[in-house]
Amino acid sequence: MSERVEVVVPGDDPVQIAGSPHLERLRAHGEVIIYDTTPADSAEKIERVRDAQVIINSRGVVTWREELRSLPNLKMITTCSIGTDMIDLELAKELGIVVSNQPGRTAPVVAEHMVGLMFALAKRAHFQSAELKAGRWTRRMNVMLQGKVLGVVGTGAIGAEVARLGRALGMEVIAWTFNPSDERGSELGVRFVELEELLARADVVSLHVKLTPDSHHLIGARELAAMKEGALLLNGARGDVLDIDALCTSLNSGHLGGAGLDVFPQEPLPADHPILECEQVVLTPHAADQTPEGVDLLNGGAVDNVLAFLSGQPQNNVAL
Repeated sequence: MSERVEVVVPGDDPVQIAGSPHLERLRAHGEVIIYDTTPADSAEKIERVRDAQVIINSRGVVTWREELRSLPNLKMITTCSIGTDMIDLELAKELGIVVSNQPGRTAPVVAEHMVGLMFALAKRAHFQSAELKAGRWTRRMNVMLQGKVLGVVGTGAIGAEVARLGRALGMEVIAWTFNPSDERGSELGVRFVELEELLARADVVSLHVKLTPDSHHLIGARELAAMKEGALLLNGARGDVLDIDALCTSLNSGHLGGAGLDVFPQEPLPADHPILECEQVVLTPHAADQTPEGVDLLNGGAVDNVLAFLSGQPQNNVAL
């Protein structure tokens, strides 16, 4: 596009891209407008981006579905994320709107976070800290991870890095994916197995599939019951990959040994959600990529996507 454009960040709350030096690369191409609060409703969302040709969607809580029909000027959306579940990709395709994400860009950052949750869970860090703060000297058996079986569900960039880190810790890594191959297994140094076998064998199950109709509640009550007694479950995918109500039931029954979650079906997580009452959980607010390095990578990637689109060569377009 040769004409100057309006680029809008419709709800940068909490701050992701505001103040990023990467935005300076866009100034020569047009105006960059940043809103530092989350839109209250669809009407406010539409009003904020009514004249925009490009949206930088820095927060997943800002969703784009039927609102897209009310934005005839919009040509492109880029996310500050790998996931695109906040956007109706089929509708974007119908309307000719390019949607660019950032596949694998922060995989090392996210994978490190998930392994951190695994350690915190295995060593009962949250539970034992809470007990000590309450004045109780409560001893609870921890989990040694070396020599245990790590089951990785989904072997994209993040799952692959989690598998690598698991092997480095001395864990046996098995994996499941929708489209396994011997070549991919050899590349990752893992053995692909059926999901039933993975659930039955793994001491730790880590979820890393993207959210699609096929993966919605991929792990539900039946799958949780099939896991080993005392096993640990991690979710670094999307909240709806896991049936969180079934998870609460399994945790409260004592079948599972604990869960580490960075994603939830509803975000922000409601203050009265039952998962908050579960004893053996470690929870973070969809913050796995929130390090200075991760934020900078995502901000730079979002701007790269916009510049590629403006040059007539859009990259990472998932609305095809």
